Amino acid sequence: MSCNPERVQYTNELKQEMADSKIKRVTDADLIETIDNLGGKVSATVQKELTAALQKTTDPAARTKLCQLQNLSRTKAIEDRYAVDIRLLGPADIQNKAIHPKEREILAAYLYTAKQKQTAAANIQKTSDTLFIYNLAVPAESPICEACFGKQEVPFAVWHIGFRKREVVRRMNASIRK
Repeated sequence: MSCNPERVQYTNELKQEMADSKIKRVTDADLIETIDNLGGKVSATVQKELTAALQKTTDPAARTKLCQLQNLSRTKAIEDRYAVDIRLLGPADIQNKAIHPKEREILAAYLYTAKQKQTAAANIQKTSDTLFIYNLAVPAESPICEACFGKQEVPFAVWHIGFRKREVVRRMNASIRK
């Protein structure tokens, strides 16, 4: 009875768990580089999908849902596949207490940069031991700014992409792991 070969089932989940439990040497620089690459790709894809969807409709209710990133199939698939949190933030979020203080400071800096008519680079913040936030300003000329946040003195919107450290390490290139 104890030698039953069906006792252990090698499922894909078990294989993934075994691979995840292996010790890997990952530096902060490796993590930041991977998050920067993934964040850039994710934000570009989501921005393209949202822009295309906004151009297809003039219905205010539908546009509101789109701006909350609802009914965007690729965005939902990306969130599920990479276990990321994707949001579109605007000027009101600078005062939102639910957002981490570091990220609110970054939003204020992005707004200041937008007022100065300068372009802002992407930003990555470590908000806890296990969470990284990738922020990227939406270009001022993008229809997303006006469609999602109305007429503003300064067109302003920022992508928030939250990465869990475990998921980032899981997806890192095998050549980095030594």
